[in-house]
Amino acid sequence: MSSTNQSSVSEFLLLGLSRQPQQQQLLFLLFLIMYLATVLGNLLIILAIGTDSRLHTPMYFFLSNLSFVDVCFSSTTVPKVLANHTLGSQIISFSGCLTQLYFLFMFADMDNFLLAVMAYDRFVAICHPLHYTTKMTHQLCVLMVTGSWVTASLNALLHTLLMARLSFCGDNIIPHFFCDVTPLLKLSCSDTHLNDLMILTEGAVITVTPFVCILISYIHITCAVLRVSSTRGGRKAFSTCGSHLAVVCLFYGTIIVVYIHPSSAHLSDKDMAATVLYTVVTPMLNPFIYSLRNRDLKGALRKLVHGGTFFVQ
Repeated sequence: MSSTNQSSVSEFLLLGLSRQPQQQQLLFLLFLIMYLATVLGNLLIILAIGTDSRLHTPMYFFLSNLSFVDVCFSSTTVPKVLANHTLGSQIISFSGCLTQLYFLFMFADMDNFLLAVMAYDRFVAICHPLHYTTKMTHQLCVLMVTGSWVTASLNALLHTLLMARLSFCGDNIIPHFFCDVTPLLKLSCSDTHLNDLMILTEGAVITVTPFVCILISYIHITCAVLRVSSTRGGRKAFSTCGSHLAVVCLFYGTIIVVYIHPSSAHLSDKDMAATVLYTVVTPMLNPFIYSLRNRDLKGALRKLVHGGTFFVQ
């Protein structure tokens, strides 16, 4: 690519969520509290699982990976929002914008893949309980997580490189609090048909395939639960999936609100609120959702917080 085709824009201006000073102060405080809760909650989940041998099972292995991804996902956007407010600057460099876009793609894909892997784990546990230990081996779990990381990284790299080839000649104002793909494509003065095509084809496959796997898993799980003669047994079997289902609905529901609709020149308040939900609120809520209904995890967290990790009976 010749130098004449290179982007003439060296930085972008992030408008954020509000232009009102009082609202900005409130949003700064809310974002700070939510980010600290996200980091603390997910790190506690990781430490609790790592220090309690009873939780060294496939389900908790995937959950610890999800917690790690949630911390990284939230850290991709929130620290920049807090730093911009503190420094009184809304500027993000062109390279910084592309870097943020890469990690957003990667960690969003990882959330997507891990939710699908966890659904498969619940499917095997409920539909094939006698073969669970032979099917869900440690090698398979590591392979699924590693494959998810590789696929997410390659997908993020593809879309970031496609964005890097575009030119940005004039307007550099992003009506958002981070560098999202849709606002960036609208600012480009280049032909974005290839970017749009890859998002609608390859990007759609990457997103929809795990969701379909989750649906299929839960169809089989529901059928298996309905065949259980004992009402108590069926309720107990399905209750193990309740936390996962809640996270799936929250994650995919907000994504559908933001991305699965006709595009407009600017994000609406509803779109912005949904974006905050899946990038900031969902990573914060996941530790609470998974720990509230899980007796073993609550016990491990209690021992960890009270300093009794090394005195497990």
